[in-house]
Amino acid sequence: MQILFPSSLHSCARWVLALVFGLHAVLGALLGLSVDEAHYLLYAAHPALSYFDHPPLVGWVQWPLVALDAPVALLRLVPGLLWLATVAGVHRLTLRLLAGQAQAPQAALAAVLALALAPLLHVLGIGLLPDTLLMALTVALMHQTWTLMQPGAAQRSGPWLVLGLLLGLAGLAKYTAVFTALAVALCIVMAQGWGVLRRPALWGGMGIAALLIAPVLVWNAQNQWISFTYQLAHGKGSVWQAGHVLRFVLTQLLVFGPLLLCAALGWRQADRRMRPLVWLFAIPFAIFTYMAGGGTALPHWTAPSWVALAPFAGMGLARLWRGAGRWLLAAVGMAQALGCAGLLGLMASAGWPLVAGSDAAVAPRPNPLADLHGWNLAGQRAAHLARQHGLQSVAVQNWTLGSRLGWYARPLPVYVLEDGDSQFKLWAGALPVGGSTLLVDWSHMAYDPPLGAHGFANCTLLERLPVQHWGQPLASFRFYDCRGWAAATPQPRLTLAPSP
Repeated sequence: MQILFPSSLHSCARWVLALVFGLHAVLGALLGLSVDEAHYLLYAAHPALSYFDHPPLVGWVQWPLVALDAPVALLRLVPGLLWLATVAGVHRLTLRLLAGQAQAPQAALAAVLALALAPLLHVLGIGLLPDTLLMALTVALMHQTWTLMQPGAAQRSGPWLVLGLLLGLAGLAKYTAVFTALAVALCIVMAQGWGVLRRPALWGGMGIAALLIAPVLVWNAQNQWISFTYQLAHGKGSVWQAGHVLRFVLTQLLVFGPLLLCAALGWRQADRRMRPLVWLFAIPFAIFTYMAGGGTALPHWTAPSWVALAPFAGMGLARLWRGAGRWLLAAVGMAQALGCAGLLGLMASAGWPLVAGSDAAVAPRPNPLADLHGWNLAGQRAAHLARQHGLQSVAVQNWTLGSRLGWYARPLPVYVLEDGDSQFKLWAGALPVGGSTLLVDWSHMAYDPPLGAHGFANCTLLERLPVQHWGQPLASFRFYDCRGWAAATPQPRLTLAPSP
């Protein structure tokens, strides 16, 4: 990078952004919806002030395209554009933090590359999750926090109002945005002192934030605060174990890549005024790591935290590249690039050739990537069979099986037969006693049809739909005409794998 002029470095960053965005768009058109993506698309198909497990922004931003019945390829441009805004925002933020310094263009390009080579961020750039929204909002909050950390900035009203707007949007994106808000407050207080709390404009901004998140509070008040009850129980987890924490940390290193760890060097060499910004990484990451001990934290929850660390990673990488370690950096970067290509390739191929296909009708060999293929066919077939047999709904025995069917077989309602609360229970309620439905079963999570006092009076297998991908048998769906639903809720029973 030393032999390139700053304008050339900016051009390289733009090419990286354009190429990755194009790759996301192509894969988004090829892959089926994941369970979470379909769930949030159903948010958009059922507009509301909020929802059972997440605030509403992930549904609201997709509502216009869903209302227009846009194809999945177009819907997936939303996360692609958010990824683009996130990484471009990190590039601009790094330039701001190093304004006037010769290494600024190098550090900004390195920050872009560190994010482009983080495997898990590509998943969030293809499928829209609340974390995709929070990544982009975290970068915007870092920009605004840095603005308010400058001398004299606290005396102006505008920056506080913008900060309130961004915090409110973050609260509408995900409940864990509260951790980011704590980090923002700490950064500003460290830069401006506790006297900043006496600024009326600050409280005006907080009023805007409170107004924006009011729909979540209103909806929860109307629904017995079900979201907060669920999130508190979910966050508590089970018995805390250090082994879970170690596994979580190792997974983080694998899915986000070691290049971002160069932020430690970048932070040490950074100007003392900007060092507090690292709290936007440290506070959420530390909380999620602790939660992992109880088995509740998922790997992608930390994505906004790693994005917040990227400017410091860019600074560290630029310094290392100017030294004797550039070949090691190049090797690590190449390894991460291969990791990204491998992950995206396996998603497209449903695991082939590493995970062989299986022709077992029930409980085939485990394949986590089979989840991305075949559900569109199953949803269309379910809708056809329901019409053919006079059934007015579809049903599943686990809520994770419901979202793709709810999307691809819409507008048929989806009943989740297992006990417990879910968004589907709020949308469709419980299957009426004596009711009939089309029960759908998937071979990678196969259940026996519930019959008798804790199920249906009878279930007739209508057909089995095999799914192939790239010529490899992948999974199968079973469709049952089930009638005479009993009042008692069944406990789903996994179907045993057939003998080899």
